[in-house]
Amino acid sequence: MRAAASHLLYHLDDAQRARGQLPFTEDGARRWIEYRPRPRPGVCLADLDRPGHKAAMQLLATALSTHAYAQAVTVMAGEEILDRAEGGHRGRYLNDFCVVVFGEPAPDGQWGWRFEGHHLSVTMTVAADEVSPAPVFLGLNPATVRYHDHPVLRPLALEEDLARALLTGMGAAERRLAVIDERAPADILSATRAAVPARTEPLGVPAGRLDTAARALLDRLLAVYLDRLVPQLAQTEYARLRDGDLYFAWAGPAEPGHGHYYRIQGPDLLVEYDNTQNGANHAHTVLRRPLSDFGDDVLAAHHAHERS
Repeated sequence: MRAAASHLLYHLDDAQRARGQLPFTEDGARRWIEYRPRPRPGVCLADLDRPGHKAAMQLLATALSTHAYAQAVTVMAGEEILDRAEGGHRGRYLNDFCVVVFGEPAPDGQWGWRFEGHHLSVTMTVAADEVSPAPVFLGLNPATVRYHDHPVLRPLALEEDLARALLTGMGAAERRLAVIDERAPADILSATRAAVPARTEPLGVPAGRLDTAARALLDRLLAVYLDRLVPQLAQTEYARLRDGDLYFAWAGPAEPGHGHYYRIQGPDLLVEYDNTQNGANHAHTVLRRPLSDFGDDVLAAHHAHERS
């Protein structure tokens, strides 16, 4: 990440660098997630030359696994699909994504970066050799593009299908605990908040109440989100959650084609999925760490080490 961030900064001219590199202490810009089409801090990909654009994409690739990088690139291209559906009235553009580096990517310091635009937000915070990988948001509108009854584009399929299989496969008593509302919320509850509650009530069904098959599905669903990260980061997240209690909650009908929502919660973990807008064809997904988003964990450890 240090090498990729330095490579990106090398390719920015003075005007681009004024937007693309901000002080690490500028918390208003650093502690930020915005997946709507709004102005945002950073330098736009459309303003970069070919080497600068490639450097920005290579920085994103240092955080995301191969399949998640493919999802992210599809989300970016999805802006052109949405623009076509809207008749070009809102001027959406596949290069309307911003990248920003916070601080200096030095070996022993604290710094971070974010890659963000409509339906995509990836934030990484670094302290020495420790990386805090959250929030990570992926969404898409339309979530599915079909030819007749056949999906030709559905990059968030596993996120939906595994959750529905989990819900319909659990026992009746467990499902009554899992379904917290007959109607799904309009969006993920964490939204664009810089800080989210450690727990969101009601919790849903505890993982310990699930039978072996349902628990395996829950583990597979959680893995879809953790494995968005490159293996080195994903393994750290798996280890951190190994002994923690997990909960699964669902809202809305179980049948496909209707607005639905779910979340997975655990110790310093929040996964959310919502697909309710545009006829349940507009999905939002996020991986967050309520106690450690934007590097609160690695920064606290780094400061403690400096004081010792």
